[in-house]
Amino acid sequence: MSDKSIVLENVDLSLGRGAARVHILKSVSLTVGRGEAVGLVGPSGSGKSTLLMTMAGLERPDSGRVTIDGAELTAMDEDALARFRGRRIGIVFQSFHLVPTMTALENVALPLELAGAGDAFERAASELRSVGLGERLSHYPAQLSGGEQQRVAIARAIAPDPAILVADEPTGNLDETTGGSIVDLLFALKRERGATLVLVTHDTGLARACDRTVRLRSGRIEADAASQAA
Repeated sequence: MSDKSIVLENVDLSLGRGAARVHILKSVSLTVGRGEAVGLVGPSGSGKSTLLMTMAGLERPDSGRVTIDGAELTAMDEDALARFRGRRIGIVFQSFHLVPTMTALENVALPLELAGAGDAFERAASELRSVGLGERLSHYPAQLSGGEQQRVAIARAIAPDPAILVADEPTGNLDETTGGSIVDLLFALKRERGATLVLVTHDTGLARACDRTVRLRSGRIEADAASQAA
C-alpha cells in the first residue's frame, strides 16, 4: 500500500457562474502522507475550506486530479464518490451539522445505517462512549452544549472507521477550554486509529500541533513546512 494518503495534482476550482464566477483554487498540488496531521492556514478567503472540501470529495475541481488512498476521486461518478466518501472519509464541520430531530445516538448511527451496517446503533453507542458521551445517547442536539455537539459530530465522523479525517475549523464555535478538549480528542483518535488528519484552522496553537502546516494565499500554496512545536 502506498504511503501517500492524499494527492492533489494541479487542481483548479472556480465557484459561481458568469460574471460572479470566482477562481478559488489555482494549480494546487499537495501530498499528504498516511497517518500524517496537516494544518491548513491562511487569511479568510484564501481557499482553505474549499481545498479541504475538495479533498473530501464534496467539491469537484474544474481540472487536475484528486487521489485518495490510490482511488481517483475526479474519475468517479456521484454515486461512486458518495459510497467512497461514506467508507473512507470522516468530515467534521465548524457548525456541527447535526440533525436536530435526532438523538445523539441516532445522529451517529445515521451514516452506518446508510452504509448498511447491521450493528449501526451498537457501534454508534460505542463511538459516543469513546468521546465521553456515554450518558448523552438519548439527548437531542438542543439539549447538548456546543462542546458536546462537536463530540457527537466527531463520533459520527469516525464511526465508519475512515482512513482520513478532515475538520473545518473544528474549534471555531467553542470557547478556548472546550476547544482545547476537542483538539486533544481529535489527535487522540488520530493516534489510536492511525488515521490521516487534515484540518483548517485560524488557531496557531492547533496548527503547531500538526506535523505540517500548509499556508494558502489567494488560492495558491504559499508555504508548506514542518510545524514548529509550541
